[in-house]
Amino acid sequence: MLIETPYKNGDTVSLKLSSGEEIVARLESEDDNHYTLRKPMVLIAQEKGLGLAPFMFSVSPENKFMMRTASVSCVSKTQDEISKQYVATTSGIAI
Repeated sequence: MLIETPYKNGDTVSLKLSSGEEIVARLESEDDNHYTLRKPMVLIAQEKGLGLAPFMFSVSPENKFMMRTASVSCVSKTQDEISKQYVATTSGIAI
């Protein structure tokens, strides 16, 4: 039986915030109090499906973002299709 970890550092993860927003980001690290994220994007509903927008417009997306674990309702590895869209949006590389 193969046991797979839900996510690890370096994975693209989805975080549901207590405020209701859903964020897709690259997980750098986590501890008991914080998630350290790279290039966080907010999942938004568009006319032709789901899209991604910057989580914060006033800072460089290259910055590391510290998200308090108390602000996060749940976290999981991002679905493949959304993960590919995230990589294409944040790097310009289509997978």
